[in-house]
Amino acid sequence: MITAPTPANEDDRLNALRQLLILDTPLEERFDRIAAFAADEFDVPIAVVSLVDSERTWFKSHCGLDICEAPRDISFCGHAIMSDEPFIIPDALLDARFADNPNVAQEPHVRFYAGAPLKLPSGENVGTLCLFDFKPREMDRVALAILGTLRDLVLEQLLIKSAQP
Repeated sequence: MITAPTPANEDDRLNALRQLLILDTPLEERFDRIAAFAADEFDVPIAVVSLVDSERTWFKSHCGLDICEAPRDISFCGHAIMSDEPFIIPDALLDARFADNPNVAQEPHVRFYAGAPLKLPSGENVGTLCLFDFKPREMDRVALAILGTLRDLVLEQLLIKSAQP
């Protein structure tokens, strides 16, 4: 397993994430609806709105998953925030970065991952809208566009929430 590198702007990224005042807040229907729609639209068992903190990936919404956070060092999302483009792993068993990852080698046996980075207007990638499946799969141009649109909806909700008193 290869742990994701730390972004060059990690301090700014973490400050921007904390300024959203969203970490460790209760589940909210606005985010749950987007995650549930993503799971349904892409026919995947798991869709998550994740926020990558310093030591953990925390889930603001987690459709199809019973946990609300995971260690950052085994996180697919930690890799996804390294770029502004969607991060796609068609088959984690065939990818040296993930083949021996506990989430791949053990329950829940993740094979496919797609994560669209949540990039704030100030430029920091604070998390992802991501999809997981237990079987390999690909994403075409149309699917990537839909994922991008759903990611934009998550970002809008994050910014609306952070602007509320």
